[in-house]
Amino acid sequence: MGRMTELLKTAQARARELHLPYAGALTPAEAWEVLQQSPGARLVDVRTRAEWDWVGRVPNAVEIEWQSYPGSQPNAHFIEQLKHELPNEGIVMFMCRSGARSSAAAKAACEAGYASSYNVLHGFEGDKDAHNHRSAVNGWKAAGLPWVQG
Repeated sequence: MGRMTELLKTAQARARELHLPYAGALTPAEAWEVLQQSPGARLVDVRTRAEWDWVGRVPNAVEIEWQSYPGSQPNAHFIEQLKHELPNEGIVMFMCRSGARSSAAAKAACEAGYASSYNVLHGFEGDKDAHNHRSAVNGWKAAGLPWVQG
């Protein structure tokens, strides 16, 4: 079994174990590896424009807000924007700050025909540490994966 197949099987097993309504759940490091090994795989960052601008961006990620800032209003055009940006084939991984909004986005995408929708666990910044700070415990930044200041 190739590394790519192994990664996706692990992610799919997590989804079954956690009763998630989409294909699978990947750690940030696994998601990065999928991006490197599968040319058609895409990362969709569903954080807000403010987060992209002030917290940081992942190079080459597709950026589509799940909720707007300020106010956290749901993006009524999310699926329409997703369909405009990406075909509904291939692996699509969703990431937010800590994994909650991206889980909802992966579910919505799966329901809209994106069968290979995956959530990136812990998101861009991850969980808070003992000092109430993010980006140290887990997540994309804590894993040392590529990102740029917005």
